[in-house]
Amino acid sequence: MRRLFLYLIMTPQTDITTFDDIKLLVDTFYSKVQKDEFIGPIFNEKIGNRWPEHLEKMYRFWQTILLEVHSYSGSPFPPHKQLPVAKEHFDRWMEIFTQTTDSLFAGPLADEAKYRAKNMAEMFNYKIDYFRNLEKNQTNNS
Repeated sequence: MRRLFLYLIMTPQTDITTFDDIKLLVDTFYSKVQKDEFIGPIFNEKIGNRWPEHLEKMYRFWQTILLEVHSYSGSPFPPHKQLPVAKEHFDRWMEIFTQTTDSLFAGPLADEAKYRAKNMAEMFNYKIDYFRNLEKNQTNNS
């Protein structure tokens, strides 16, 4: 009986279905990011005291992607273009995102969130590398 109880309280029971679920995911995730020794300083320096604004934007972003409520518009990459990050930073970001999602939710939309986050991390990493190499080549050819 004790094992069943632990299973029930430790296993996510629901999928991401509401805006409140999005807020829980985003708030929990970025709370961990802010405290993370590896990627936290990068986020905290870039965002500074604008965390509430950033979180609101992330709610709208994930609501648009997962719940198909079109509340986000814009291009998510440009603010990340000049960040001092490499693949290992994206790997850590993804690790925290996956752990957070898995600890809170289970189902097709939770899986979709992890899939989309993975694709976004890979694309951002690729594009940041591309622009760095482009700038390096332009500097070397000048």
